[in-house]
Formats: sequence, structure tokens, C-alpha cells
Amino acid sequence: MRYVLGLARNKRLQRVLGEAMEEARAAQERTDQPARRFRDFRYKTRKSWSRERRVIGKAEYLPGKANPRFVVTNLAIPEVSAKRLYRIRGDMENRIKEQQLCLFADRTSTAMLRANQLRLYFSSFAYVLMQGLRRLGLVGTAHVKAQSTTIRVTLLNIGAHIRITARKVWLSFSQTCPYAEDIAQILTNLQSNPVWMPPG
Repeated sequence: MRYVLGLARNKRLQRVLGEAMEEARAAQERTDQPARRFRDFRYKTRKSWSRERRVIGKAEYLPGKANPRFVVTNLAIPEVSAKRLYRIRGDMENRIKEQQLCLFADRTSTAMLRANQLRLYFSSFAYVLMQGLRRLGLVGTAHVKAQSTTIRVTLLNIGAHIRITARKVWLSFSQTCPYAEDIAQILTNLQSNPVWMPPG
């Protein structure tokens, strides 16, 4: 199993990051913009860890505020930079938050475990479908990097007249629909992808 996990900062970790923090502070004061430096090093706790592990430190300085952060990983790929590894962890946290907040994975408030599990299944299915739509359908549109809430509200949660014939399904949108061209592009993208082609 591979992991990239957040690591609580302490005085020892902050001392390791001291020089990088000074570089970030000097850059922030010079540009008046947030500055970041990344360091890749080996670290072992005094008692709880059985061995050294790879730690990535982010030395960040915001206006008037130091913000050092750390992650620990067992990924031993030397060609992947410390900055990239740190961002991988941040991006995964964003995806978890997206499922929780945008696709209702946090709504597990019923008294029965099975009901909560079913709700989480539905949320997970929705997340997989949303990622497939983003990867295959939203290419070439303004929504390719949109969060799930934006996609759901602007592209999926709209009124349309549906007419089904023997050969086609017709979707008729209002002439004033602001996303009509995007929806047409999405349908074209999906139809041209073999993954979404109907069997036979």
C-alpha cells in the first residue's frame, strides 16, 4: 500500500525546515506575495516510528504569517519532486472534500448502518460517473475543471423536454439556455468515445 499523509508539525520538524522558511520569508517580503519552498528529507520520531520515513516539508510564508506544513510518504520515486508529491496529497484531499460536500457523502445520519452504507454507495457511484463525465465529456468546454456542484447545478439540474422515438432520444432546451453549446459539445465528446458507445 502506498500513502501520502499529513504529518503534525513539531519543533524538530520546524528546525529541519528553518533555512527554507527563511528563504520563503525573504521572497514573501520582496514580492509581497505568498512564497513557498519544499524540502525532501528523512525523519524518524523518537518513540512511535520503527524506522525513518520520507517526509516532505512545505515552507510557506504568507503576509505576516509563517505556515509550515508536512506530509509523510512511502513513495520512493526520486524523479517525483517534493513539490509534486506535496500537491498529490492536497489534490486527493480536494477530491475527498468534493465527494463529501458536493455529492453528499456526509449524509449518513440514519439510525441503520445499512441505510448509511447505501447512501455512501450512491454517493460513490455519483462520484465515479462525475469523474468519467469530466474526463471524457467536458474536454474542450469551460467546465473541464469545474467542481461537481458546478457541473450538477449548471449542466445536469436544468429543465428540458425529452422526446423518445424508435431511433433517437431528443432533448429540447429553452432557446435562452446559456449552456446549450456546452451541452452539445459534451454529447459530441461522449458519442465519439468508444467507452460510451452502445453495444452492437
